[in-house]
Amino acid sequence: MTSPPSPTTADQLRGVGLRVTAARVALLDTVRAGDHLGVEAIASGVRDRVGHISVQAVYEALHALTAAGLIRRIEPAGSPARFEGRVGDNHHHVVCRSCGVVADVDCERGEAPCLTASDDHGFSIDEAEVIYWGQCPSCSTASTASTAPSS
Repeated sequence: MTSPPSPTTADQLRGVGLRVTAARVALLDTVRAGDHLGVEAIASGVRDRVGHISVQAVYEALHALTAAGLIRRIEPAGSPARFEGRVGDNHHHVVCRSCGVVADVDCERGEAPCLTASDDHGFSIDEAEVIYWGQCPSCSTASTASTAPSS
């Protein structure tokens, strides 16, 4: 038995009640093909696909797609907002303090244990965001090399 075809980007936009436009399709595809992209990188990717688009139009589309749950916005402290296509699971992020690269980290405990706070203060919690900080392998190697004694 064959599985049904995966929904297209246009189908997904329609499914959350958004109008399908070439710019929205290109933006969603750009975010999903990228790796925690910033707004400028997303705008560049959309322009490569459909031609001119203003940064304001990119911001508006990002807001609509985030509100619809098709993409996720992350904003590590001291960094501009980044966007990713991985949504609907309980994953976290690791950020390099030196170069700012961001990578996904699966939750150590599985599905959504992070949503059970020790004291929720009466909040109805629907999301938890954990960010690990450190140095990526490239920056760590460069740092070690620059501090190594010369012979």
